[in-house]
Amino acid sequence: MKLSSFSFEIPEELTALYPSEPRDNCRMMVVHRDSGKIEHRYFRDILEYFGEGDVIILNDTKVFPARLIGKKEKTGAKIEVFLLRELNTRQKLWDVLVEPARKIRVGNKLFFGENDLVAEVVDNTTSRGRTIRFLFDGENEDLHKMIDHLGKTPLPQYILDQRKPEVRDREDYQTVYAKHVGAVAAPTAGLHFTRELLKRLELKGVEQAHLTLHIGIGIFTPVEVEDLSKHRMDSEFYSIPASARDLVNEAKKNRHKVLAVGNSVMRAIESSVSANRMLNANEGWTDRFIYPPYDFSIANSFLTNFHRPKSTLMMMVSAFMGHEFMMKCYEEAVKENYRFFSYGDTMLIL
Repeated sequence: MKLSSFSFEIPEELTALYPSEPRDNCRMMVVHRDSGKIEHRYFRDILEYFGEGDVIILNDTKVFPARLIGKKEKTGAKIEVFLLRELNTRQKLWDVLVEPARKIRVGNKLFFGENDLVAEVVDNTTSRGRTIRFLFDGENEDLHKMIDHLGKTPLPQYILDQRKPEVRDREDYQTVYAKHVGAVAAPTAGLHFTRELLKRLELKGVEQAHLTLHIGIGIFTPVEVEDLSKHRMDSEFYSIPASARDLVNEAKKNRHKVLAVGNSVMRAIESSVSANRMLNANEGWTDRFIYPPYDFSIANSFLTNFHRPKSTLMMMVSAFMGHEFMMKCYEEAVKENYRFFSYGDTMLIL
């Protein structure tokens, strides 16, 4: 399959700049792969599709405020530093992107807040990439608190092109079950769950398996090759505990539904499959790129938002439900005025 197969026109007015209120009031397209049936529901109706013995798999990564606005030493020029990942906690080294990159050189000192936090550029990595060292005398935990205080929510660029981050985004761009800090983008399919809805699923006997995959900036990297086999994904850290493995494998053995909530969950579980097509407990880094054709091993249902054309996210959905059916559903979503992208509506694929 080629990149051009994923071209699709989405009217600008269908881009969601804010989430639904409450979260579970968003719309949900329910699609049945076996019959081709399409239903138009609300997310809270997900209760009707899962019951005792079924398992939903959730990514409990937590987004941190990765955008730092600061200034250069001496010139005072405004700069933006996007924190990608912590490289060395003892030395306080971070992998970052900088803007404007042409003005940020090795040896420059960068100041944030009222000079509350200072960093030094120690290396170049890519055209916009740098390695920085925070010149901070306190404990690493205190450094993280400072970043949390000074940083801004790392909303996708298409939202920032239309509005500034707001205080509410700190909560909106975070799942209610977020636990382990490390993501620079939210697992957006999970944004629709409320604590009340999760409790109601639990009362129905639906098990909740938690894993962690720290979503990186690579999720927004455009595919620039027509031949998809030549695209390379950025690596992301994931961890699947034994508790999640046991819940998922028990459901598989008993032929229950196993729901992957979001593309990040699907990447993690497909990166840790045993020889007999069961889930392994594991942790490490994955650069798995899932595109058609692909034989899925773990989940038999999938919850996902409506994604940007030509994105790796859209390609994974195509692999799971079939390309023609996916394109038909996207056309239906436009016709029915579904809201697209991170803060938008969702699709449950059964």
